[in-house]
Amino acid sequence: MRCSTLSGFADEPLAGTAATATAWLCLEQPGPWGRDALTESHLDPELGAELARRAAGTGVRILLIRRPGRHADDHVPATRRLYLASTKPGASWLEQADLASPEEALELDFEALGKGRSTAFGTPVADPLLLICTNSKRDVCCALYGRPIATALNLWECTHTGGHRFAPTGVLLPTGHLYGRIDHQLAHRVVTQGIVADRCRGRSCFTARGQVAEVAVRHRIGETRDVLTVVAETADSATVRHRDGREWRVALAEQPVPPRPASCGKSPDIAIALVATAIDQLVKVSR
Repeated sequence: MRCSTLSGFADEPLAGTAATATAWLCLEQPGPWGRDALTESHLDPELGAELARRAAGTGVRILLIRRPGRHADDHVPATRRLYLASTKPGASWLEQADLASPEEALELDFEALGKGRSTAFGTPVADPLLLICTNSKRDVCCALYGRPIATALNLWECTHTGGHRFAPTGVLLPTGHLYGRIDHQLAHRVVTQGIVADRCRGRSCFTARGQVAEVAVRHRIGETRDVLTVVAETADSATVRHRDGREWRVALAEQPVPPRPASCGKSPDIAIALVATAIDQLVKVSR
């Protein structure tokens, strides 16, 4: 069986498994993608390696993206879409630019992007962007289950976002909330309603503890806006604050996951998940 099927059978928790990134850079690259897409695609491998080098240590995560459908790259020069996103809580932003060549991405200030500062490289985008992972060379589950959703809803396909055992997976920009076990209904809700707590793996700018806590609070109060941040953490709890001043302490505990493979082709192993066990409201706001 596929790793995503076995993870589902094991009822492996999703919250707390999101990739870590304070910002995202998404560069259009048609054609096939290899396991390490930046250096194993029709993108110049030297350019891909240089982009990865510049992003290292800045908090910027790089994805390649492409439109759904036929993926042939005819090597004819064409503009490339670039998306930049900062996941800074309460101040997230998304920009887009059309590049005459992918090398123009080297003009970016990666340090500024990682710290949430816009350098006006692109123009602001008001609507949220949901990317669906279809990077089959990392795990076939991503293409097998992710591509039909991207095609049906005309969403951008993207390279590996982590956690292919939760396929179909995706990332919502600009906030950096990652999702797993996505279906058509959930994808539509995320695009139209905002930050849905259902099947959310967490926000990439938070630690695993913060991710679990924020998702738990969203579940509790039904919040879909970018108004929550994690303000404190201990070994067994995290504190989440709302923009309106309310605060919650979320108790956390480790929970064993029944044996499942981390990806297709690997042997099943036991994992430890972090789960929310209680939510106590510390600060209330009068209505």
